[in-house]
Amino acid sequence: MNITWKQADHDVHVATRDGEYAGFVESDGSAHVLHDRHSRRIGSYPSLSAARRALETSGAPAAAAPSPTAPRPRRSARMRRRPSAARSR
Repeated sequence: MNITWKQADHDVHVATRDGEYAGFVESDGSAHVLHDRHSRRIGSYPSLSAARRALETSGAPAAAAPSPTAPRPRRSARMRRRPSAARSR
């Protein structure tokens, strides 16, 4: 998998993997925060090179497990409805 990096701004670097958007790294002054191709935060790294390596060494397209603070999908009204007495037997 071939990753190419380009500097988009003084504190943002963008990655493409085989021509497809793969993620980005932004610097907040104290750390380099890596985001996957869906802009989900993967982690924080002490240097730009460490953040780049983290994305480059992942075997699959960059993805992260859902964050514990991420909003949960909404349940439909039908799913929230209480079961009727006939259904609960």
